Amino acid sequence: MNMCIELARKGEGKTSPNPMVGCVVLNDKGEIISTGYHSKAGENHAERDALLKINPEDAKNGTLVVNLEPCSHYGKTPPCTDLIIEYGIKNVVIGMKDPNPEVDGITKLKQAGINVITGVLEKECEELNEVFIVNQTEKRTFVALKTAATLDGKIATSNGSSKWITSEDARAEGKNIRAKYDAILTSSKTVKADNPQMFHGKKIILDRTLSLSPDFEIFKQGECFVYHDERLRSPQNSNINYIKTPVKSGKLDIKFILGDLYEKGIMSVFVEAGGILNGSFLPYCDKIYNFVAPRILADDSAKNSFLGLTATCIDDAYQFRFVDVKRFESDVLCILKKI
Repeated sequence: MNMCIELARKGEGKTSPNPMVGCVVLNDKGEIISTGYHSKAGENHAERDALLKINPEDAKNGTLVVNLEPCSHYGKTPPCTDLIIEYGIKNVVIGMKDPNPEVDGITKLKQAGINVITGVLEKECEELNEVFIVNQTEKRTFVALKTAATLDGKIATSNGSSKWITSEDARAEGKNIRAKYDAILTSSKTVKADNPQMFHGKKIILDRTLSLSPDFEIFKQGECFVYHDERLRSPQNSNINYIKTPVKSGKLDIKFILGDLYEKGIMSVFVEAGGILNGSFLPYCDKIYNFVAPRILADDSAKNSFLGLTATCIDDAYQFRFVDVKRFESDVLCILKKI
């Protein structure tokens, strides 16, 4: 199953809206005879990828191991269960059940006389496809957020100086993480302050007052979506998608934006912004990547990682749990998930 998980990761960032899946096929002697993975949405599923590499005779009475329940319905590809049955597989080992209610591959396999074992490394398999699980069970876009801050939680000095708080290795890892998600999201304030390119296939920019011109670097690559006050007229630009957005308490409605992203098929978003927008996204945040540098500004006027909320009691704090900590050249990456 560990091999399946590693195979599945080869498709990371390319399978959405599908899950990441890896598959290992063993013959009746317990020898690995084929492997496969889902490389891209629309391409063969992992089971089909692995089985089509071998002859049915070689797999007969063998075992198929997969991190997610095989599909039993027609989508862009035929049901994987049908091919498993056709190949004469005797045992199927599954990491986790598919949260998609349309899938009932386990029942179909059992009805065909196949021995099915489930729940192997289930927690690890669920962590692998955390985005897909949220998409299927909650019908919404998964929200991840990245910060890079000093030890006292500052992301820039009062005059905006922030290059660079973290090391080159940490910044490179931040770009690697960015590539895992369907889109990146930032604010007009961040664009004006840093004029970043933010290389990605899809970019979401929140610009309530339409203050950004198309000349900024962020608009020169990728598909761009600009959310703005619904009372303003959307500019005409063939390279930029403008979306009219309700405003609540002087801010763009985040819930509306996330709902619209889901409708557009953007299943996960990676927020890279300043403290105010970070604070606005806290109620919707599923995961935080918090890069911490061994620096202390000790300046009340410096810019904070999160702003805009009011708390009178420590119990008012948003609760997260640490799921991993990674060391870099001189920095630490703390990965957290909401409780």
